[in-house]
Formats: sequence, structure tokens, C-alpha cells
Amino acid sequence: MAARLTVTLHELVGELDLFADAWLRDRHGVTFNLFEILATLSERAPIDITGLARCLRVTKAAVSKRVPALVADGWLRTTAGEGRRILLELTPKGVKLVRVAGGELEAEFAQMLADPRLDPVSSGTGITPAALNAHLSALTDIVLAKGRTS
Repeated sequence: MAARLTVTLHELVGELDLFADAWLRDRHGVTFNLFEILATLSERAPIDITGLARCLRVTKAAVSKRVPALVADGWLRTTAGEGRRILLELTPKGVKLVRVAGGELEAEFAQMLADPRLDPVSSGTGITPAALNAHLSALTDIVLAKGRTS
């Protein structure tokens, strides 16, 4: 790992993505990229293509290109929104994958957080997923607020 926090955070996210991709492919036959789209939809739906692209930090064209295949594969469905907007929602198949694979993947990450190397000073019980998520959410809010003022 690097000495700089910014680089270390970037490396961690990259390694978590690689781990999740291999784990999801092995156990559920899907990529992390697909899972990320479905998991985002599970929390934001119904959402239009532009909104989903913003959440995923990709272009609207990238999402538009994927939608037909995701519909054909039974992961999501589209409905007409206002004007030319297309709303996206998960199908029961998509909901099930996010629930099952997402729960299992969360458990894998929780197990990593329980590693005693993450809490060597006190009890050696690691970091709770809820505490880490709360800190990361707060940090995200801080970064977003700081970005709006600069």
C-alpha cells in the first residue's frame, strides 16, 4: 500500500472491486459491473437512464447501450416516463440476485472487517460494518459539501 491516503483509498476500492467481481462470477455467474447496476437500481428505482448514469458515474450513452441486453436477460424492465424519459426497475430476477448475492457479498466484506489486524489496539474484534459504513457515508457527505463550495 502507498504512503498517501488518496492512493491507498484508490487501491482499496480497486482491490474490493476485483475481489467482488471474482466472487460474484464464481458463485453467481455475474460480473461486479452487472451487480453494481442492479444494486444501484434496487436502491434508486424507479430511476431514468440519466439518473442511473449519474449514480454509476458513467455516461448516459454507456447506460443506454446496456439497457436492451439487461431487459432481454430479464434483469430489469423499462417503462415510459415523462416526455422521452425511460424509467428502469428491477425484475423479480434482479431483485433476487441483489438480495441473495448482495447479502452473501456483504457477509464476505463483514468477515474481512472482523480481521483483528484492523483493531490491534483494543479488543482485536475488527471494525463493525455499520460503523465503517456510517464513517464512509459521512466522509462522502463532507467531500460532496466541500466540492460544492470550491
